[in-house]
Amino acid sequence: MNENVLNKLKVLAESAKYDVSCASSGTVRSNKAGGLGNTVGGIGICHSFAEDGRCISLLKIMLTNYCIYDCAYCINRKSNDIPRATLSVTELVNLTIEFYRRNYIEGLFLSSGVVRNPDYTMERLVRVIKDLREVHRFNGYIHMKSIPGASRELVNEAGLYADRLSVNIEIPKEESLKLLAPEKDFKSVFQPMQYIQQGVLENKEDRKKYRYAPRFAPAGQSTQMIVGATAETDKDILFLSSALYRRPTMKRVYYSGYVSVNTYDNRLPALKQPPLVRENRLYQADWLLRFYQFKVDEIVDDSYPHLDLEVDPKLAWALRHPEQFPVDVNRADYEMLLRVPGIGVKSAKMIVTSRRYSKLGMYQLKKIGIVMKKAQYFITCHELPMKTVNELSPEGVRKLLIPKTGKKVDERQLQLLFTDE
Repeated sequence: MNENVLNKLKVLAESAKYDVSCASSGTVRSNKAGGLGNTVGGIGICHSFAEDGRCISLLKIMLTNYCIYDCAYCINRKSNDIPRATLSVTELVNLTIEFYRRNYIEGLFLSSGVVRNPDYTMERLVRVIKDLREVHRFNGYIHMKSIPGASRELVNEAGLYADRLSVNIEIPKEESLKLLAPEKDFKSVFQPMQYIQQGVLENKEDRKKYRYAPRFAPAGQSTQMIVGATAETDKDILFLSSALYRRPTMKRVYYSGYVSVNTYDNRLPALKQPPLVRENRLYQADWLLRFYQFKVDEIVDDSYPHLDLEVDPKLAWALRHPEQFPVDVNRADYEMLLRVPGIGVKSAKMIVTSRRYSKLGMYQLKKIGIVMKKAQYFITCHELPMKTVNELSPEGVRKLLIPKTGKKVDERQLQLLFTDE
């Protein structure tokens, strides 16, 4: 690798680090004779962990960090005086292949700043992944960021070569987006999302008719929202996420705690640190929506527009609804077991299976993997003498379960300390 390309790599990898919407591919792309690499189904990419504990990595890079937009929250905004670089299509393709052959990576996460216009940038991104697939027969995982405002023809072409496509929403409400990124609007974001969805659904129909029809973005699409850059509540964020998950091709919504990279801009909050606790709570709530059969208005509503930073969302819901407990683990249905703090999806399934053969007690529940520290206040079973949430009161259980760190919670990590304009 020559020194010029290495210097570009350093600049562009640094510029790409704030995008968190990398995911396991959820797709299988087998190697073929004369090809290079493969994508193993169910294995994560971008420093995710496989089921066997193996760490998987990919080259996370931008084609260029030049950009025509001046988004307040972005490190690559055109008004920032930062090192800039652009890789040619050939340089980026060769870099990916070289890294793969050296076993540094198992795939590519490709994004870009917008230069000239969205279609010009999108066309160059498509050329990169097309060359990887068709010229070098690369079968590793490819996740490509679709450019907001790109044409349907280019999005459709990208879907033929990428495993996953994504378009970042960034800000949950359009009025806030217009404040921080005046050149953007929701139409430019949601239209490519719609193109991807249509492409995936049409491709499914084609593959029913033609066995060897090429796959279109087989791992679906994802998006990202920045948390804490604007005054939106967790309710605003989760209601949008819930609506996105109702789309058949949306696989993941990512939440990125706002990192104060442009402190000079008065439109942005002066946060001392990224709202990492809030970010984590949003991921936990997202998990409840996707796997625990919760409705979004059960997690957040007008009375509780923000997630509790002291306890996880499921425990917070349980403490607000003590009338639902205690749950008899030997009788309760699967759906109710999922709502018990300390019982996960796998544990709930094992309880339903195991109780067919004998009554379950505390010892058996611990063996199954239930977090008894939480669950003991919300369940009854054979040989469990603990007092329940109704006997101790929700406030009493809360005090028992909140970690005693000796310091206050970090003021919710939510407070927006806007400077005077």
